[in-house]
Amino acid sequence: MHRHLAVYPGSFDPITCGHLDIARRAANIFEHLIVAVAEHSGKNMLFSTDERAELVRASVADLPNVEIRTFSGLLTDFVRQTGARVIIRGLRAVSDFEYEFSMSLMNSHLAPEIETMFLPTSEGYSFISSSMIKEVYRLGGDVGDTIPPCVLQALAGKYHS
Repeated sequence: MHRHLAVYPGSFDPITCGHLDIARRAANIFEHLIVAVAEHSGKNMLFSTDERAELVRASVADLPNVEIRTFSGLLTDFVRQTGARVIIRGLRAVSDFEYEFSMSLMNSHLAPEIETMFLPTSEGYSFISSSMIKEVYRLGGDVGDTIPPCVLQALAGKYHS
């Protein structure tokens, strides 16, 4: 187990500036951060797993200590395979906490050696969610300041092709 390694999991459909805020801050805390893109999250995805992983990779290209991987199955199994001891979870609002806290308790039950670290999003990103970004973009709204440029280009490709 590596104390200097953490895993930041998510569906990232698509990655937003809020996700990037958490990734950047976690990358400043840990020597190595794995951003883990979930293959099957039970959600209706706009982007394929490979597309989501590539958008994340392009968005964090300036962070040399961040690695992108995809995973399926239990997060705790994936985290164990990496040798990490910490799962990073971002919180936008108090409403996120109840779900995330329950998930962390289940993860702790499954893998007591793995800790969950909650990072609240920076104030300017608390209203951003991937599903909201997709809906606002689909309806013609400007979301350019809430997502990386590569994501804006990818959304245009999905909705205007």
